[in-house]
Amino acid sequence: MNNSKLKQPLECERIAKKLSRAGVCSRRQAEKFIFEGRIKVNGLTITTPATKVSIDDIILFDNKKIPEPSITRIWRFHKPKGCLVTHKDPEGRKTIFDILPKSLPRVMSVGRLDYDSEGLILLTNNGETSRKLELPSTGWLRKYKVRVHGFVDNKKLDKLKNGIKLDSFRTGHIDANLEIQKGTNAWVSIGLREGKNREVRRIMDYLGYPVNRLIRISYGPFQLGNLQKGETAEINKDVVSNQLGLMSKLK
Repeated sequence: MNNSKLKQPLECERIAKKLSRAGVCSRRQAEKFIFEGRIKVNGLTITTPATKVSIDDIILFDNKKIPEPSITRIWRFHKPKGCLVTHKDPEGRKTIFDILPKSLPRVMSVGRLDYDSEGLILLTNNGETSRKLELPSTGWLRKYKVRVHGFVDNKKLDKLKNGIKLDSFRTGHIDANLEIQKGTNAWVSIGLREGKNREVRRIMDYLGYPVNRLIRISYGPFQLGNLQKGETAEINKDVVSNQLGLMSKLK
């Protein structure tokens, strides 16, 4: 028998990954949508994110066929203070998705900034890319400018280089430098490769310098630059392809 004529088994992947790659939602959101009964495969509502699908399966989200995965795109967005990085807030507070340009396709954020923080947020149409860029193993440095209350001691900042114990985890290496001391306030630059919840604020609280303004100025190779609050700018596709290629080689 000619083995070349045998039908090859179709490659399958988990439904959550498929939805994420198609830019429908993140993997975490996919699980929520599945439990809410909003995902169908070949006409049947699925109940578990462990469901595997192939390229031949017809997948519906809210009774609409999901799009095919498209070329990965990334945008820079200058998040203003006073909005959340989430699609929906139970308390009804404003989110970045309320103020993003209507011309953008469905996007998801790479990591988060808290309600009172501002600065660079990366947005992408690919959920898998979003997930990968958030991982500390990617090694991308996040840089912040932080205004704190108090007279900053450089010796305290130097202690951060070896990491510190914060609640249930220990931070990695942190670069922190005093930029300006003006009266009882100071500007400090901080660089770290993690993205724990409110980590920068907790670090400065630990040192005794409460934060009264926090701006993220870069995420990996991508800079906030002169982007105005509320503005977005798409990153050149060749740059995106090059950076994602470099990232994959580091794995």
